[in-house]
Amino acid sequence: MNPYRIILADDHAMFRQGIKNILESVKDLEVVGEASNGIELLELLGKLTPDMVILDISMPQMRGIEATREIKMISADIKVLILTMHKDKEYVYSAMSAGAEGYLVKEDADTELFAAIEKLRNKGHYLSPLLSSEVVFELIQASAKGELPATSDLLTTREREVLTLIAEGTPNKEIADLLYISIRTVENHRTNIMQKLGIKQTANLVKYAIRKGYTQLGK
Repeated sequence: MNPYRIILADDHAMFRQGIKNILESVKDLEVVGEASNGIELLELLGKLTPDMVILDISMPQMRGIEATREIKMISADIKVLILTMHKDKEYVYSAMSAGAEGYLVKEDADTELFAAIEKLRNKGHYLSPLLSSEVVFELIQASAKGELPATSDLLTTREREVLTLIAEGTPNKEIADLLYISIRTVENHRTNIMQKLGIKQTANLVKYAIRKGYTQLGK
């Protein structure tokens, strides 16, 4: 029986190594590639044909939600398991809407990682036990109807990515480089975000991002 082939994508090398060691302790699992960001991940997918990609949401250059969409465009058969610290429902809905079959919170990884992988291998979907009952209920209801609920957030996925980077103190030029957009586009996103949220000061944007769970800054 051929091993189940997995690619890991996370910008923390030590975390990737730890997950790789755990996975390869199981005989029929094989980590065939590692990436530190979404661009590296897509480059790997041009050379490798994995059965599953396990990736974080918060990565430089191309973040996990965007990468998930790209993975599904490459092959709908590749299973996607999001492994992240984010528990906010907007992230969960965005990930599942992008095509991810599983969403595992890192705090659950030590006890739930193999259960999540097995569920996806058997063509199921997986949600982390740490997610709130509200999130789980809404997703179950939406799944039964064949649709996902709209997020309550006013911001687009790209705007949330820009907001996260702003909250983390990232300069506009670096945001532009990380997201492969122009500085002017970053500035436009910043303006749109402030208008949508009715916020006029960057300090209040940071407070909003922390409150919504887009960044762990200040926690």
